[in-house]
Amino acid sequence: MSAADASLPPGSLEAALLVNRGGFVLDVSLAVRAGHPLALIGPNGAGKSTALLAIAGALALDGGHVRLGDRVLADTAEGIDRPAADRRVGVVFQGYALFPHLTVRENIAFGPRAQGRGRAAARRAAEEWIARMGLTELAERVPGQLSGGQAQKVALARSLAADPAALVLDEPLSALDVEVRAAVRADLSAHIRAFGGATIVVAHDRDDVAALADRVLALEGGRVVQRGTLAELAAAPATEFVRRFTSG
Repeated sequence: MSAADASLPPGSLEAALLVNRGGFVLDVSLAVRAGHPLALIGPNGAGKSTALLAIAGALALDGGHVRLGDRVLADTAEGIDRPAADRRVGVVFQGYALFPHLTVRENIAFGPRAQGRGRAAARRAAEEWIARMGLTELAERVPGQLSGGQAQKVALARSLAADPAALVLDEPLSALDVEVRAAVRADLSAHIRAFGGATIVVAHDRDDVAALADRVLALEGGRVVQRGTLAELAAAPATEFVRRFTSG
């Protein structure tokens, strides 16, 4: 049965990802229930960011499919490959990728504008998320005037303002100083839980995984080596990397 022949519960995501990037082959299947975030862990070069890019539509599949609820985002067997702007997958990049010349308000409005909304509608969405994220006093600042935690909030607000059906976050806390990381982690966790859709987070820190995700997918060399809760992985680690990661 092809991906086009079945649907998922609303907000849930399921994917079989086959990507060949210059000799590196990612061959991963995953499923994420709405409201139950999934963390991807693994050593550098394991394929975590590649998986996010394939789901978001920034990287074409060589085989497999991506389904989000009742929508088929990609299916190589059926010749389906929706462009990134049509997937409703919000992305928070490592380092946040804010536009340095735009204000906080303009950065957030860019999310809905990229989805095709008019200027007035995008501005209304930006104002809503500025208020919800507690960014009112920062709305006219540019990214160079923000702390790491503030920039992370703006990047998340930009994605959420576009009304995504799923979120993918690539090491959203890695750019933060240790002193603020715990507070920003708690705030990010609250926003992810409130979002309630399918969420995938790439993380390199055990505490980040514990706070942000319900389940874990461990990747090594482009393959899944273990999946389960963090406690399940810690109780019976399948590889040395998983043992070191889950032991803190």
